[in-house]
Amino acid sequence: MSSGDRLLMILHIGFAIFALGPVTAATMATPRHIRRGEASVVRNLNRMTRIYGLLTLGIFLFGALVAHGKFDQMWLSASMTLFIVAFVLLFIVERDQRKAIHKIEVAAAERRAEKAEAAPPADTTATTAPTTAPTDKPVAGADVPTGAEKAETPAPEPEPEPRPEPRPAAEAAKVETGRIATISGVVALIWIVILVLMVWH
Repeated sequence: MSSGDRLLMILHIGFAIFALGPVTAATMATPRHIRRGEASVVRNLNRMTRIYGLLTLGIFLFGALVAHGKFDQMWLSASMTLFIVAFVLLFIVERDQRKAIHKIEVAAAERRAEKAEAAPPADTTATTAPTTAPTDKPVAGADVPTGAEKAETPAPEPEPEPRPEPRPAAEAAKVETGRIATISGVVALIWIVILVLMVWH
């Protein structure tokens, strides 16, 4: 093996070590933090998935250069095909992460609005001093209220319709959580199969 091939092999293995580990850890940890409703953590995991997912292209590039165009070998063709499948699945995971972040933030906003409406209103009634002295004598020409009019009470206000309870973050992003967990497991399995093919060769 020439010095150029050794350099390509080192870059190929280096990208595999420093890219596959973080992207696998980020995708596998995402469902747990979605269930907890931690939007900031899921956003960081989404950023890691995007960055390290793009870095995995270095594995494919330097691996193809090391092969020197000998793509007719079964193990090499299978490895490259599996890598392309895993890369497409990472795009799906990244998209579901962004959708989960949006749903978590919407659910949190609904909970804040619900708490704000449920809070008791502040007492804004102002007391004013009477401007005239009270008197028990009726004023001439004034209508004296009858007993029925005194006992009359205002009609009760209609009760407001109950609003639907806001969904928790885990329930709002339930579909994305299950899909990310499944796909991330499949991607991790693909990496293992590619590694076995390389070692077997």
